[in-house]
Amino acid sequence: MENNRNFFITIALSVLILSLWQYFYVLPHSEAQREAARIEEQRLAEQKKAAQGTSPDSSGTPVPQQGAIPSAPNAPATDGTTPAGREQALASTKRVRIDTPSLEGSINLTGARLDDLKLKHYTLTVDKNSPEIELLNPAALPTGYYAEIGFVGSDKTGTVPGPETVWTVDGNATLTPATPVTLSFTNDKGLTFKRTFSVDSDYMFTVSDTVQNSGSAAVTLSNYGRVTRFDKPAVASIYVLHEGLIGVTGTEGLQEHKYAAVEEDKQFTPGKSTDGWLGITDKYWAVTLVPTEKQPFQPRYAYFEDGRPRYQADFLTDPITVAAGQSATVETEIFAGAKEVAKVNAYAEDRNIRLFDRLIDWGWFIWITKPMFYLIDTLYKFFGNFGVAILATTVVVKALFFPLANKSYASMANMKKVQPKMLEIREKYADDKMKQQQAMMELYKTEKINPLAGCWPVALQIPVFFALYKVLYITIEMRHAPFFGWIQDLAAPDPTSIFNLFGLIPIALPDMLMIGVWPLIMGVTMFLQMRMNPTPPDPTQAMIFTWMPVVFTFMMAGFPAGLVIYWAWNNLLSIIQQGVIMKRQGAKIELWDNLVALFRKKPSPAE
Repeated sequence: MENNRNFFITIALSVLILSLWQYFYVLPHSEAQREAARIEEQRLAEQKKAAQGTSPDSSGTPVPQQGAIPSAPNAPATDGTTPAGREQALASTKRVRIDTPSLEGSINLTGARLDDLKLKHYTLTVDKNSPEIELLNPAALPTGYYAEIGFVGSDKTGTVPGPETVWTVDGNATLTPATPVTLSFTNDKGLTFKRTFSVDSDYMFTVSDTVQNSGSAAVTLSNYGRVTRFDKPAVASIYVLHEGLIGVTGTEGLQEHKYAAVEEDKQFTPGKSTDGWLGITDKYWAVTLVPTEKQPFQPRYAYFEDGRPRYQADFLTDPITVAAGQSATVETEIFAGAKEVAKVNAYAEDRNIRLFDRLIDWGWFIWITKPMFYLIDTLYKFFGNFGVAILATTVVVKALFFPLANKSYASMANMKKVQPKMLEIREKYADDKMKQQQAMMELYKTEKINPLAGCWPVALQIPVFFALYKVLYITIEMRHAPFFGWIQDLAAPDPTSIFNLFGLIPIALPDMLMIGVWPLIMGVTMFLQMRMNPTPPDPTQAMIFTWMPVVFTFMMAGFPAGLVIYWAWNNLLSIIQQGVIMKRQGAKIELWDNLVALFRKKPSPAE
């Protein structure tokens, strides 16, 4: 049947590329991510044993040239050594404690850097005893990652705050949403710098710098900010997700530079801007700078190889003049935390940060991925379970496409009725394909049948499928979201496998054999849905008809469990819908006959 052939081709082409990419690219990356998480947990456990180590050596930091952002601290370190653990690195410098409902950590008084930050609500794995996510780390560690604000001066300004400046705490020494922290530094030229850190209850810091000129002459200096990272994620990002340097500035708008790109090109320097943001993003976390004074600044995305290789997103403002006896204030906001959709959107709107919602990689099809997320999230708030929300989303999608699906299934039912006439035409014009096609088109016109109608429900499911995949993969709300039973993370594949009897046999299996319960359910529902239609007379199509559910079961096994659950539930609803419509149209439902024929013993040629 033409309809069956079109149906097969539409499904195969829509999913085959994504499935092969998932199997050969995503699955190895997922395995590497799990291994990286295991190693990280082991590292953190070892740190708790108070391993001994050396203190960081920062004496090798070069003196910045006028008009240039200073080099990163400990890059290079003079003796090439780093502390043995995170706790030793933190203990080697004086610090101001950070304690908010979402964050804990400290500010390094050397450089006044944010280089110690943990996320209270997020852990490495679903294990309840898993350590918290360490977002920022001291520069002396191999995993060094920090945000820093400073100044670039000249001979007239004297020493200005930079990476090696040791600040003094004025009063309160714990940063909370209710208690800002003020630091101060005075140089030999009569300039006093007052830096106030404040933070909200989520992930946004505000750094306000006031420069008081007590000298006898005006001075000119520039403000800089940078996010610097000495390592990169243990597992490279996949095509559907951007990880690396990111920002929105000037007329260029959104800029995304993967780690490999900046390693190759060294620097990307867009035009100057007076608004926007820039930083470094991971799959679920990000650290960004938001200059807020509308002072023109030069953004830059760079990779440096001097000393320790490092990635850096930074900005440098145009010179600011402070007259004698006067003061000037500059302010920078620093986002450091989880990319929660509601909070990122609120920052974009409340603080008027241009396109800050693009910090979450919604992709080119943002017009469908965002609504898909909001639908699932709204249903989650109602049901309290993201898995149930996905099931409800499927029902909503089916309801939206119900009129079109009705027409499609009705057309399919009508095609079943005229199948004998179609066979007659094929036999009559077996040697003349042109006349055969003309006769078929005349038949379709007479019977008012659209031969492509059966493809529309599948074709319309393709963007829904991709949107759901994107939402499950990129949004932190889906991370570690449980369903029921053994599914404790809807963003990860089903952890069970039929090949070890779903855990009864204690053996480790390669990813290709991890065929869990939900992929099997999906395969069965796909098999039943396809058996609702007559078996194609063509042997090749019949073989595809038989083996496609098996192939898809293996391919879909590595997809996020939430996506497989969606596909299986969608198949079941389609079976019910198609059965009801076919019954109303008076078309025979082939399911039972096809199942009987499949398992019936075929006669031998001798018989």
